[in-house]
Amino acid sequence: MASHTDTESRVVTDNGVGRIIHSDACVTEGAAWLAARHPRFADALAQIETLPLRRHPDGFAELLNAIVGQQLSIASAASIWTRMSNAGLTEPDAIIAASDEEMRAAGLSRQKVRYARALAEASIDFNALRSKPDAEVVAILTEVSGIGVWTAEIYAMFALGRADVFAPGDLALQEGARLLFDLPERPKERALRKMAEDWSPWRAVAARVLWAYYHVKKDREGIR
Repeated sequence: MASHTDTESRVVTDNGVGRIIHSDACVTEGAAWLAARHPRFADALAQIETLPLRRHPDGFAELLNAIVGQQLSIASAASIWTRMSNAGLTEPDAIIAASDEEMRAAGLSRQKVRYARALAEASIDFNALRSKPDAEVVAILTEVSGIGVWTAEIYAMFALGRADVFAPGDLALQEGARLLFDLPERPKERALRKMAEDWSPWRAVAARVLWAYYHVKKDREGIR
């Protein structure tokens, strides 16, 4: 390859895994591709200062953090995660050993206590997920109680860096698409998933654009 950036942005084909977003250069490449092929994305990018990389470490703690944040505001989720971290409740063994009362004291609802235990007991091979195709990653994760398609797709996008994963069940993405494409109403999950097919192989970058555009238009906080 011609450069380090080229190497980071290359296509991975040997095991069925597509583009991996490693760096800001990858996000820039994807944004340029979208802007060149879709004028609405070019318009959105002209109004956005920067697109964030949003790469997180993969593994148990990241997925547990995603479960903690389900249906909560960013501030509330961050507060609970801080309490869990301070209590040492971010690893499988600690979750299994903790009492319900200890986890409730850290801020988890009864339902999320069950979800946290289910994840801890699932014994997911997180290293192996790195080399599995997108659909298989989602399938494995959604076998765990408390992990739906949205959570699995968000994990694939930001913890595994999958460039062509999209999360059409996300309300902010739905609203961002409505605003950017002047739709009469917010598209439902199935409709937005179909719409996003045209943004492959950079659907995860399209998601970053839509979240950022939603933030600009609504002056609200997007996904953390």
